[in-house]
Amino acid sequence: MKEALAQADRNQKRLGFVPTMGYLHEGHMSLIQKAKAENDLVVVSVFVNPMQFSPGEDFESYPRDIERDYRLAIAVGADIVFHPDVEEIYLPGASAAVEVTGEMTRKLCGVSRPNHFRGVTTVVSILFHIVRPDKAYFGQKDAQQLIIIKKMVRDLHIPVEVVGCPIVREKDGLARSSRNVYLKPEERKAAVVLNRALGIAEEYLRSGAERNSDVETLKNIIRDEIESEPLAAIDYVELLDGVTLENVSTVLHGKEVLAAVAVRFGTTRLIDNRILSILRK
Repeated sequence: MKEALAQADRNQKRLGFVPTMGYLHEGHMSLIQKAKAENDLVVVSVFVNPMQFSPGEDFESYPRDIERDYRLAIAVGADIVFHPDVEEIYLPGASAAVEVTGEMTRKLCGVSRPNHFRGVTTVVSILFHIVRPDKAYFGQKDAQQLIIIKKMVRDLHIPVEVVGCPIVREKDGLARSSRNVYLKPEERKAAVVLNRALGIAEEYLRSGAERNSDVETLKNIIRDEIESEPLAAIDYVELLDGVTLENVSTVLHGKEVLAAVAVRFGTTRLIDNRILSILRK
């Protein structure tokens, strides 16, 4: 990676970086395309990070196809595809880790996956040190991850701009995810309830603004819609401050609230979210 950057005359070019776990889909493509539009050089990493998987999760079965990923990444603008081995990222005897502590990492996915974000921040920090990008691009679908990475970069004075990009969805509204391939046909059909439930809550908020801004009411609307789907098993439904992930009781004018859900369909756990806000009058 270092040799490739040197050959690309790194010091004379702005570098955009898209870290992924591979099995690329349209969501990843949109990140790469945005990186290409804003930078001279684009690096895409493909690394399934063992440190962010808990025992019993799908690390071994996580979908992998590096040849396909390479073709897709290059086709939409990547200049370099970085596919390191685990031993290259985590050197023999390595024991250092990077962790964002506090409520931010103990909520949402941090409840059922307590070591997940420690693994995420450690590997992203390592990749940032190797690639040394000017900008790094992450999808809004993993909203908690995006917020935590921004906090890590701020707190550690890492010289990279973290860019959040919109969720890319299927035609029926399901958020693009590498894990969608796990869904059985009936589960895939049922999974559209996530986006539908978030949309119903957003419409309810907009229809009455302050009158309909109570967080508990909005959570119940989302939960009721998801529970109407027999194949859906809720992990969480939460509405939190869109910047700090602190608890909020109402959606206030000019403030963004993150409506986030995690739901299992069979053995597949899917997440989705939407930013709710009331525009200032």
